[in-house]
Amino acid sequence: MLNFSPYFNEFLIVAFAMFVALLSPGPDFAMVLKQSVTQGRKASIYSSIGIGLGISVHVVYTILGIGLIISKSIVLFSIVKFLGAFYLIYIGYKSLKSSGFELQADQTNTVKQVSNKKSFMMGFLCNALNPKATLFFLSLFTVIISIDTPIYIQSIYGVFCIFATMAWFTFLSLVLSQDKVRRFFNNFGKWFDRTVGVVLISLGITIAFSK
Repeated sequence: MLNFSPYFNEFLIVAFAMFVALLSPGPDFAMVLKQSVTQGRKASIYSSIGIGLGISVHVVYTILGIGLIISKSIVLFSIVKFLGAFYLIYIGYKSLKSSGFELQADQTNTVKQVSNKKSFMMGFLCNALNPKATLFFLSLFTVIISIDTPIYIQSIYGVFCIFATMAWFTFLSLVLSQDKVRRFFNNFGKWFDRTVGVVLISLGITIAFSK
């Protein structure tokens, strides 16, 4: 029978570290904000699910030890870093080129709606290609989590991180997609998209030149 009690204190530290990480603004938050305001609640929730499942990529390769290999290899880490930076810059460029959005009386959006699959993939790639997430989970599973902690316990930690992320960004989606919030950003029209675009491009450039 599974005895989790010896690892409860370790789990609390993992949960606290994850909570702090989720509160830190970054590409995932920018993605959810953009999706909530321009595409609406449903699209943002699909992106939130994608972000959560994107964490599974980091959890799996970190538990397998591949994360350590990536962090020690300049070439491999640079590939991950530049892929993530390019994706953020691409999404930011698309936002800059956007003609903006406008809410009608029925609160529907005049911008072209993206599919649920695309919304999911946008969130998934945003997190999976984030090199900062790579370093966070590498630190989490090598510094905070003991080397003696069984793999199945580490997997439980990983599942917790996945669902905690989904829950947090889904909550943000529910808040940010409210009509009052969307109407507020609607006042800025195309400038909202351009601002988000600049933020995403800036994040991409920062990641590209980070060491």
